Amino acid sequence: MPHHALEITLTRPLTVAELRHAAQAWLLAANHNATRLMALVGAKTPDRAAHRLRRRLTTRLPIDVITTHYPDAQGRVLLNVVFPPAAHTTLQRDARRAGLTPERFVREALHRALAKHADREAERIDHAIRQLLASTSPAHLLSAVGHALTRPLKGPTP
Repeated sequence: MPHHALEITLTRPLTVAELRHAAQAWLLAANHNATRLMALVGAKTPDRAAHRLRRRLTTRLPIDVITTHYPDAQGRVLLNVVFPPAAHTTLQRDARRAGLTPERFVREALHRALAKHADREAERIDHAIRQLLASTSPAHLLSAVGHALTRPLKGPTP
């Protein structure tokens, strides 16, 4: 049976006791502030693995989203989300109106949102580069970018 690496995003950081309690049900690796966990789950498909993990841990953890850690052959990441009842009802209604399954409706909404975000980010970067080019030559800018990319990243400056 294949194993699937899954990432659990939590709604809040865990206490040490909560993490220990959850680890009794499933072997987990936590990030530095216990807001994300990794698990290896045996199942025929990633979807079944995510469902198995959610069933086992949902009473022990404040789970927000479970995702596959690695994209599939098409570059997609599985999202396992449980909506509150009111949101689920609204989602089903809106999907039905659009003539789609709820899963397809959410997938298309996510694709639109990600494309919009990518467009805004490209516009932001383009604007920043044009501002830089107004005060320097393309050769100096390219040199500065190359220099910046070869240095280790530092945290944000206040």
